Amino acid sequence: MADEQIIDRILGALEGVPGLWPAAPLLGDKTSWPWDTRQYAVDLGTDVVEVRFVAGVLPLPPLLERAGAAVRPVLTGTRWEHAELRLVVTELDAAAVAGEGADRLGAGA
Repeated sequence: MADEQIIDRILGALEGVPGLWPAAPLLGDKTSWPWDTRQYAVDLGTDVVEVRFVAGVLPLPPLLERAGAAVRPVLTGTRWEHAELRLVVTELDAAAVAGEGADRLGAGA
């Protein structure tokens, strides 16, 4: 599977995790770029798959667990199956800090 395909699958899996979104490093109006800038939030190394994202809810541990549970199956059967999965929160959305997004994770989070 090509790198771009696995990155798209990782991003797709993370869409099902409420309270986070890819941390695309490009500034400005991303809708005018001719490619999906979210792909820059994922690095596929030989031994490490790193995904950078913005958290919109707290607490972080359950959010990271959900993200890992979503991404790990995508790597099964690929050359990254046994790679370390590194999930990096690059920033917190203001709603997370204000506590406005906590209800999106559900009770007991």
